[in-house]
Amino acid sequence: MDDPINPVRTRPRHSLLVRLTHWINVLVLLVLLGSGLQIFNAHPALYWGHASTFAEPWVAMTAEPKGQRLAGYTQVGGLKVETTGLLGLSDGQRRGFPAWATLPGYRSLAEGRRWHFFFAWLFVFNGLAYLAWGLASGHFRRDLAPRRAELSPRHLWTEIRDHLALRFPRGHYNTLQKAAYLAVIFGLLPLMVLSGLGMSPGVNAAWPWTFELFGGRQSARTVHFLSAMAIVAFVLVHIAMVLASGPLRQLRAMITGGEAPPPAPGAHP
Repeated sequence: MDDPINPVRTRPRHSLLVRLTHWINVLVLLVLLGSGLQIFNAHPALYWGHASTFAEPWVAMTAEPKGQRLAGYTQVGGLKVETTGLLGLSDGQRRGFPAWATLPGYRSLAEGRRWHFFFAWLFVFNGLAYLAWGLASGHFRRDLAPRRAELSPRHLWTEIRDHLALRFPRGHYNTLQKAAYLAVIFGLLPLMVLSGLGMSPGVNAAWPWTFELFGGRQSARTVHFLSAMAIVAFVLVHIAMVLASGPLRQLRAMITGGEAPPPAPGAHP
């Protein structure tokens, strides 16, 4: 199709449903992260198993006296480091994550839970819509399933070198991108949803397997936290790749659905 502002002919890149679900996820994940950290702050520690063994947390964010003042500390296993101002203690208050990272910014477990549960179901329904469309339209098979030639060690090594040199394909996903998206869509996101259900007493009463699957409610909480942090890491890498490969072009494709094709060899920009 032709862009009325830019006469350069564009080619389709993202369908309307992909664009809608993408931008809905941007909003939903931001709210889920902020409200989830608010919930975590009510008890900033993680455990494995069924019970909260307060004396032996796997991860803990605390504030303890240090001389004449309080200091924030983060413990991971046997390692304990001072993190004053960011984790454990910020703005002179004991809290796991600082106020600017939580939703709402003030302390309110009830408000955090309301926001989190509402947007969690919006996230699930948005994901199911994308999943149903992807299966029905052949999107996963056509755009995300790696071809046999793409899985060869030589091809993969070439793509790794291209990524390190900040050379990215235009108009399609390479094998590394396909693998990352498939791992998130069919692995990480379902894991986060299932572990979230595993923490719900109401869901547990109806389907006990939801927390037994993880070895206990505290294990489900830990898996939920870790999967959320993995999604944050994926999003940060995704944003970095967008910035490195042409943010205006990428944003245009995700807003309008089309992008300009790469210039012909030897053509002047």
